[in-house]
Amino acid sequence: MATYIFKRLLLMLPTLFGILLISFVIVQFVPGGPVERMIAQLQGHGVEATARFGGSGAGDTVGASLQSATGQSSKYRGAQGLDPEFIKELEALYGFDKPAYERFWIMLKNYVRFDLGSSYYRDINVLELVLEKMPVSISLGLWSTLIIYLISIPLGIKKAVRDGTKFDIWTSAAVFVGYAIPSFMFAILLIVLFAGGRYFDWFPLRGLVSDGADEMNFIELALDYMWHMVLPIAAMVISGFASLTLLTKNSFLDEINKQYVLTARAKGLDENQVLYGHVFRNAMIIVIAGFPAAFVHIFFTGSLLIEVIFSLDGLGLLGYESVINRDYPVVLGTLYIFALISLVMHLVRDIVYVMVDPRIDFETRAT
Repeated sequence: MATYIFKRLLLMLPTLFGILLISFVIVQFVPGGPVERMIAQLQGHGVEATARFGGSGAGDTVGASLQSATGQSSKYRGAQGLDPEFIKELEALYGFDKPAYERFWIMLKNYVRFDLGSSYYRDINVLELVLEKMPVSISLGLWSTLIIYLISIPLGIKKAVRDGTKFDIWTSAAVFVGYAIPSFMFAILLIVLFAGGRYFDWFPLRGLVSDGADEMNFIELALDYMWHMVLPIAAMVISGFASLTLLTKNSFLDEINKQYVLTARAKGLDENQVLYGHVFRNAMIIVIAGFPAAFVHIFFTGSLLIEVIFSLDGLGLLGYESVINRDYPVVLGTLYIFALISLVMHLVRDIVYVMVDPRIDFETRAT
Protein backbone atom coordinates (compact mmCIF):
# COMPACT_ATOMS: atom_id res chain seq x y z
CA MET A 1 0.00 0.00 0.00
CA ALA A 2 2.90 2.35 0.73
CA THR A 3 4.17 1.97 -2.84
CA TYR A 4 0.70 2.75 -4.21
CA ILE A 5 0.43 5.87 -2.04
CA PHE A 6 3.86 7.02 -3.19
CA LYS A 7 2.90 6.53 -6.85
CA ARG A 8 -0.34 8.44 -6.36
CA LEU A 9 1.52 11.31 -4.72
CA LEU A 10 3.89 11.46 -7.69
CA LEU A 11 0.96 11.46 -10.13
CA MET A 12 -0.49 14.48 -8.35
CA LEU A 13 2.31 16.64 -9.73
CA PRO A 14 1.48 16.32 -13.45
CA THR A 15 -2.22 16.47 -12.60
CA LEU A 16 -1.79 19.77 -10.76
CA PHE A 17 0.39 21.05 -13.57
CA GLY A 18 -2.28 20.23 -16.15
CA ILE A 19 -5.05 21.85 -14.11
CA LEU A 20 -3.04 25.03 -13.60
CA LEU A 21 -1.92 25.16 -17.23
CA ILE A 22 -5.45 24.81 -18.62
CA SER A 23 -6.82 27.34 -16.11
CA PHE A 24 -4.04 29.81 -16.85
CA VAL A 25 -4.62 29.55 -20.60
CA ILE A 26 -8.35 30.06 -20.19
CA VAL A 27 -7.76 33.12 -18.02
CA GLN A 28 -5.62 34.70 -20.76
CA PHE A 29 -8.53 34.58 -23.23
CA VAL A 30 -11.21 35.89 -20.86
CA PRO A 31 -12.18 39.44 -21.87
CA GLY A 32 -12.33 42.25 -19.37
CA GLY A 33 -9.16 41.59 -17.40
CA PRO A 34 -7.85 43.72 -14.51
CA VAL A 35 -6.11 46.19 -16.83
CA GLU A 36 -9.32 46.81 -18.79
CA ARG A 37 -11.25 47.03 -15.53
CA MET A 38 -8.90 49.69 -14.20
CA ILE A 39 -9.05 51.59 -17.52
CA ALA A 40 -12.83 51.63 -17.27
CA GLN A 41 -12.61 52.99 -13.75
CA LEU A 42 -10.12 55.62 -14.87
CA GLN A 43 -12.34 56.73 -17.74
CA GLY A 44 -15.44 56.96 -15.57
CA HIS A 45 -14.14 57.69 -12.08
CA GLY A 46 -10.97 59.74 -12.21
CA VAL A 47 -11.05 60.67 -8.53
CA GLU A 48 -11.38 57.08 -7.36
CA ALA A 49 -8.61 56.03 -9.70
CA THR A 50 -6.32 58.68 -8.27
CA ALA A 51 -6.94 57.32 -4.79
CA ARG A 52 -6.31 53.80 -6.04
CA PHE A 53 -2.75 54.64 -7.14
CA GLY A 54 -2.20 57.02 -4.21
CA GLY A 55 -0.26 60.28 -3.92
CA SER A 56 -0.24 63.50 -5.89
CA GLY A 57 2.29 62.16 -8.38
CA ALA A 58 0.01 59.29 -9.28
CA GLY A 59 -2.86 61.73 -9.59
CA ASP A 60 -0.87 63.85 -12.02
CA THR A 61 -0.11 60.73 -14.07
CA VAL A 62 -3.76 59.75 -14.17
CA GLY A 63 -4.82 63.26 -15.10
CA ALA A 64 -2.24 63.51 -17.85
CA SER A 65 -3.18 60.09 -19.18
CA LEU A 66 -6.86 60.97 -19.30
CA GLN A 67 -6.15 64.22 -21.12
CA SER A 68 -3.71 62.64 -23.57
CA ALA A 69 -5.26 61.87 -26.94
CA THR A 70 -2.47 60.21 -28.79
CA GLY A 71 -4.69 58.46 -31.27
CA GLN A 72 -2.63 55.30 -30.97
CA SER A 73 -4.47 52.02 -31.00
CA SER A 74 -4.39 49.73 -27.98
CA LYS A 75 -5.09 46.07 -27.37
CA TYR A 76 -7.32 47.04 -24.43
CA ARG A 77 -10.88 48.15 -24.91
CA GLY A 78 -11.50 51.72 -23.82
CA ALA A 79 -7.79 52.61 -23.83
CA GLN A 80 -7.95 54.90 -26.85
CA GLY A 81 -6.78 58.35 -25.81
CA LEU A 82 -4.72 57.15 -22.86
CA ASP A 83 -0.97 57.60 -22.72
CA PRO A 84 0.75 54.35 -23.85
CA GLU A 85 3.32 54.77 -21.08
CA PHE A 86 0.53 54.80 -18.54
CA ILE A 87 -0.89 51.61 -20.03
CA LYS A 88 2.53 50.02 -19.56
CA GLU A 89 2.49 51.10 -15.92
CA LEU A 90 -0.87 49.41 -15.49
CA GLU A 91 0.44 46.24 -17.10
CA ALA A 92 3.45 46.25 -14.78
CA LEU A 93 1.17 46.79 -11.78
CA TYR A 94 -0.77 43.63 -12.54
CA GLY A 95 2.19 41.64 -13.88
CA PHE A 96 1.09 41.71 -17.51
CA ASP A 97 4.32 43.32 -18.67
CA LYS A 98 5.89 39.86 -19.01
CA PRO A 99 5.15 37.16 -21.62
CA ALA A 100 2.50 34.63 -20.69
CA TYR A 101 4.93 31.70 -20.46
CA GLU A 102 7.17 33.67 -18.08
CA ARG A 103 4.23 34.60 -15.87
CA PHE A 104 3.12 30.96 -15.77
CA TRP A 105 6.61 29.77 -14.82
CA ILE A 106 6.84 32.38 -12.04
CA MET A 107 3.41 31.31 -10.80
CA LEU A 108 4.46 27.65 -10.66
CA LYS A 109 7.62 28.45 -8.70
CA ASN A 110 5.62 30.52 -6.24
CA TYR A 111 2.89 27.89 -5.86
CA VAL A 112 5.47 25.26 -4.90
CA ARG A 113 6.25 27.47 -1.88
CA PHE A 114 2.51 28.11 -1.36
CA ASP A 115 3.05 31.73 -2.28
CA LEU A 116 -0.24 32.40 -4.05
CA GLY A 117 0.37 36.10 -4.56
CA SER A 118 -1.85 38.96 -3.45
CA SER A 119 -5.35 39.93 -4.42
CA TYR A 120 -5.63 42.78 -6.91
CA TYR A 121 -8.43 44.52 -5.04
CA ARG A 122 -8.27 43.36 -1.42
CA ASP A 123 -4.61 44.13 -0.59
CA ILE A 124 -4.19 40.81 1.19
CA ASN A 125 -2.23 37.62 0.54
CA VAL A 126 -4.33 35.03 -1.30
CA LEU A 127 -3.33 32.18 1.03
CA GLU A 128 -4.35 34.23 4.06
CA LEU A 129 -7.61 35.08 2.32
CA VAL A 130 -8.32 31.40 1.55
CA LEU A 131 -7.51 30.32 5.12
CA GLU A 132 -9.77 33.08 6.42
CA LYS A 133 -12.74 31.94 4.31
CA MET A 134 -12.17 28.18 4.52
CA PRO A 135 -13.84 27.52 7.94
CA VAL A 136 -17.21 28.66 6.59
CA SER A 137 -17.08 26.31 3.59
CA ILE A 138 -15.72 23.43 5.68
CA SER A 139 -18.57 23.92 8.16
CA LEU A 140 -21.15 23.73 5.40
CA GLY A 141 -19.53 20.77 3.67
CA LEU A 142 -18.75 18.73 6.79
CA TRP A 143 -22.06 19.16 8.59
CA SER A 144 -24.07 18.63 5.40
CA THR A 145 -22.14 15.47 4.50
CA LEU A 146 -22.48 14.01 8.01
CA ILE A 147 -26.21 14.67 8.17
CA ILE A 148 -26.74 13.32 4.65
CA TYR A 149 -24.99 10.08 5.63
CA LEU A 150 -26.94 9.81 8.90
CA ILE A 151 -30.20 10.10 6.95
CA SER A 152 -29.38 8.25 3.76
CA ILE A 153 -27.80 5.07 5.13
CA PRO A 154 -30.65 4.05 7.49
CA LEU A 155 -33.23 5.13 4.91
CA GLY A 156 -31.50 3.21 2.11
CA ILE A 157 -31.26 0.05 4.23
CA LYS A 158 -34.92 0.33 5.19
CA LYS A 159 -35.93 0.77 1.56
CA ALA A 160 -33.88 -2.27 0.54
CA VAL A 161 -35.41 -4.47 3.25
CA ARG A 162 -38.93 -3.28 2.42
CA ASP A 163 -38.43 -3.10 -1.33
CA GLY A 164 -41.71 -2.79 -3.23
CA THR A 165 -43.82 -1.92 -0.17
CA LYS A 166 -45.79 1.29 0.39
CA PHE A 167 -42.93 2.62 2.52
CA ASP A 168 -40.52 2.15 -0.37
CA ILE A 169 -42.89 3.82 -2.84
CA TRP A 170 -43.64 6.88 -0.69
CA THR A 171 -40.05 7.44 0.32
CA SER A 172 -39.00 7.06 -3.32
CA ALA A 173 -41.29 9.98 -4.17
CA ALA A 174 -39.49 12.12 -1.58
CA VAL A 175 -36.11 10.95 -2.87
CA PHE A 176 -36.98 11.85 -6.46
CA VAL A 177 -38.16 15.33 -5.40
CA GLY A 178 -34.87 15.88 -3.60
CA TYR A 179 -32.95 14.58 -6.59
CA ALA A 180 -34.80 16.77 -9.11
CA ILE A 181 -34.74 20.12 -7.30
CA PRO A 182 -31.34 21.82 -6.84
CA SER A 183 -30.18 23.08 -3.46
CA PHE A 184 -30.51 26.77 -4.32
CA MET A 185 -34.22 26.30 -5.08
CA PHE A 186 -34.72 24.71 -1.68
CA ALA A 187 -32.72 27.58 -0.18
CA ILE A 188 -35.07 30.15 -1.71
CA LEU A 189 -38.10 28.16 -0.54
CA LEU A 190 -36.75 27.97 3.01
CA ILE A 191 -36.09 31.70 3.04
CA VAL A 192 -39.64 32.41 1.91
CA LEU A 193 -41.08 30.08 4.54
CA PHE A 194 -38.85 30.53 7.58
CA ALA A 195 -36.61 33.61 7.19
CA GLY A 196 -39.20 36.37 7.06
CA GLY A 197 -39.73 36.11 3.33
CA ARG A 198 -43.50 35.63 3.57
CA TYR A 199 -44.65 33.45 6.46
CA PHE A 200 -42.40 32.87 9.49
CA ASP A 201 -39.39 34.79 10.73
CA TRP A 202 -37.70 32.05 12.73
CA PHE A 203 -34.19 32.01 11.31
CA PRO A 204 -31.67 34.68 10.21
CA LEU A 205 -31.38 35.45 6.54
CA ARG A 206 -27.64 36.05 6.26
CA GLY A 207 -24.32 35.67 7.99
CA LEU A 208 -22.70 33.03 10.19
CA VAL A 209 -23.20 34.75 13.55
CA SER A 210 -25.28 37.63 14.85
CA ASP A 211 -24.10 41.16 15.50
CA GLY A 212 -22.39 41.42 18.86
CA ALA A 213 -20.97 37.90 18.66
CA ASP A 214 -17.73 39.15 20.22
CA GLU A 215 -19.57 39.71 23.50
CA MET A 216 -21.07 36.18 23.63
CA ASN A 217 -19.66 33.35 25.70
CA PHE A 218 -18.80 30.01 24.12
CA ILE A 219 -22.22 28.39 24.62
CA GLU A 220 -24.11 31.43 23.35
CA LEU A 221 -21.81 31.67 20.34
CA ALA A 222 -22.24 27.95 19.53
CA LEU A 223 -26.03 28.21 19.75
CA ASP A 224 -26.03 31.35 17.61
CA TYR A 225 -23.79 29.62 15.05
CA MET A 226 -26.13 26.60 14.84
CA TRP A 227 -29.14 28.92 14.54
CA HIS A 228 -27.57 30.59 11.50
CA MET A 229 -26.55 27.27 9.93
CA VAL A 230 -29.99 25.61 10.05
CA LEU A 231 -31.36 26.88 6.74
CA PRO A 232 -28.15 26.62 4.62
CA ILE A 233 -27.46 23.07 5.82
CA ALA A 234 -31.12 22.07 5.45
CA ALA A 235 -31.11 23.25 1.82
CA MET A 236 -27.98 21.24 1.06
CA VAL A 237 -29.18 18.12 2.89
CA ILE A 238 -32.60 18.07 1.22
CA SER A 239 -31.07 18.14 -2.25
CA GLY A 240 -28.11 15.90 -1.39
CA PHE A 241 -29.52 12.85 0.34
CA ALA A 242 -31.31 11.41 -2.69
CA SER A 243 -28.39 9.91 -4.62
CA LEU A 244 -26.77 8.40 -1.52
CA THR A 245 -30.07 6.86 -0.43
CA LEU A 246 -30.53 5.17 -3.80
CA LEU A 247 -26.89 4.05 -3.80
CA THR A 248 -27.31 2.46 -0.36
CA LYS A 249 -30.55 0.76 -1.33
CA ASN A 250 -29.19 -0.66 -4.59
CA SER A 251 -25.99 -1.80 -2.89
CA PHE A 252 -27.96 -3.71 -0.25
CA LEU A 253 -30.34 -5.20 -2.79
CA ASP A 254 -27.38 -6.44 -4.81
CA GLU A 255 -25.83 -8.12 -1.77
CA ILE A 256 -29.08 -9.56 -0.41
CA ASN A 257 -29.57 -11.62 -3.57
CA LYS A 258 -26.11 -13.22 -3.44
CA GLN A 259 -25.43 -16.86 -2.59
CA TYR A 260 -23.71 -16.27 0.76
CA VAL A 261 -26.85 -14.59 2.10
CA LEU A 262 -28.96 -17.60 1.13
CA THR A 263 -26.42 -19.84 2.84
CA ALA A 264 -26.53 -17.74 6.02
CA ARG A 265 -30.32 -17.93 6.09
CA ALA A 266 -30.19 -21.69 5.49
CA LYS A 267 -28.02 -22.00 8.62
CA GLY A 268 -30.87 -20.58 10.69
CA LEU A 269 -29.58 -17.06 11.28
CA ASP A 270 -32.28 -14.47 11.92
CA GLU A 271 -32.76 -11.54 9.55
CA ASN A 272 -30.85 -9.01 11.68
CA GLN A 273 -27.83 -11.31 11.91
CA VAL A 274 -27.89 -11.81 8.15
CA LEU A 275 -28.40 -8.15 7.42
CA TYR A 276 -25.94 -6.57 9.82
CA GLY A 277 -23.52 -9.45 10.33
CA HIS A 278 -23.00 -10.39 6.68
CA VAL A 279 -24.63 -7.99 4.24
CA PHE A 280 -23.83 -4.68 5.92
CA ARG A 281 -20.04 -4.76 5.60
CA ASN A 282 -20.03 -5.77 1.94
CA ALA A 283 -22.82 -3.42 0.95
CA MET A 284 -21.35 -0.43 2.76
CA ILE A 285 -17.92 -0.57 1.14
CA ILE A 286 -18.80 1.76 -1.70
CA VAL A 287 -20.97 3.97 0.53
CA ILE A 288 -18.48 4.50 3.37
CA ALA A 289 -15.46 4.76 1.11
CA GLY A 290 -17.24 7.41 -0.92
CA PHE A 291 -17.42 9.78 2.07
CA PRO A 292 -14.28 11.79 1.15
CA ALA A 293 -15.46 12.23 -2.44
CA ALA A 294 -18.93 13.25 -1.26
CA PHE A 295 -17.43 15.82 1.09
CA VAL A 296 -15.26 17.22 -1.71
CA HIS A 297 -18.27 17.46 -4.01
CA ILE A 298 -20.33 19.38 -1.47
CA PHE A 299 -17.35 21.46 -0.38
CA PHE A 300 -16.54 22.55 -3.95
CA THR A 301 -19.82 22.77 -5.80
CA GLY A 302 -22.71 22.46 -3.38
CA SER A 303 -21.88 25.45 -1.22
CA LEU A 304 -21.30 28.06 -3.95
CA LEU A 305 -24.87 29.24 -4.49
CA ILE A 306 -25.78 28.57 -0.86
CA GLU A 307 -23.04 30.92 0.29
CA VAL A 308 -24.18 33.55 -2.19
CA ILE A 309 -27.86 33.24 -1.23
CA PHE A 310 -27.26 33.33 2.53
CA SER A 311 -24.35 35.82 2.33
CA LEU A 312 -21.95 33.39 3.99
CA ASP A 313 -18.42 34.65 3.59
CA GLY A 314 -16.79 31.39 2.48
CA LEU A 315 -14.73 30.08 -0.42
CA GLY A 316 -17.74 29.75 -2.71
CA LEU A 317 -18.64 33.42 -2.37
CA LEU A 318 -14.95 34.37 -2.60
CA GLY A 319 -14.53 32.43 -5.84
CA TYR A 320 -17.68 33.93 -7.32
CA GLU A 321 -16.63 37.48 -6.48
CA SER A 322 -13.07 36.95 -7.73
CA VAL A 323 -14.33 35.68 -11.10
CA ILE A 324 -16.71 38.62 -11.45
CA ASN A 325 -13.96 41.09 -10.53
CA ARG A 326 -11.29 39.32 -12.64
CA ASP A 327 -9.13 38.95 -9.55
CA TYR A 328 -6.85 36.40 -11.21
CA PRO A 329 -4.52 35.67 -8.25
CA VAL A 330 -7.54 34.72 -6.15
CA VAL A 331 -9.13 32.71 -8.98
CA LEU A 332 -5.99 30.67 -9.70
CA GLY A 333 -4.97 30.45 -6.04
CA THR A 334 -8.31 29.07 -4.87
CA LEU A 335 -8.36 26.69 -7.84
CA TYR A 336 -4.92 25.42 -6.83
CA ILE A 337 -6.07 24.82 -3.25
CA PHE A 338 -9.27 23.13 -4.44
CA ALA A 339 -7.38 20.85 -6.82
CA LEU A 340 -4.84 19.91 -4.16
CA ILE A 341 -7.52 19.10 -1.59
CA SER A 342 -9.51 17.12 -4.16
CA LEU A 343 -6.50 14.99 -5.14
CA VAL A 344 -5.62 14.30 -1.51
CA MET A 345 -9.21 13.37 -0.63
CA HIS A 346 -9.40 10.95 -3.55
CA LEU A 347 -6.26 9.28 -2.22
CA VAL A 348 -7.91 9.13 1.21
CA ARG A 349 -10.91 7.48 -0.46
CA ASP A 350 -8.72 4.67 -1.79
CA ILE A 351 -7.13 4.20 1.64
CA VAL A 352 -10.59 4.01 3.23
CA TYR A 353 -11.55 1.34 0.68
CA VAL A 354 -8.68 -0.81 1.93
CA MET A 355 -9.55 -0.15 5.57
CA VAL A 356 -13.18 -1.16 5.03
CA ASP A 357 -12.34 -4.18 2.92
CA PRO A 358 -8.76 -5.53 3.26
CA ARG A 359 -9.37 -7.76 0.23
CA ILE A 360 -8.93 -4.71 -2.01
CA ASP A 361 -5.29 -4.37 -3.06
CA PHE A 362 -4.61 -1.27 -5.15
CA GLU A 363 -0.90 -1.96 -5.17
CA THR A 364 -1.39 -5.27 -7.00
CA ARG A 365 -3.83 -3.69 -9.43
CA ALA A 366 -1.41 -0.83 -10.11
CA THR A 367 1.27 -3.27 -11.20
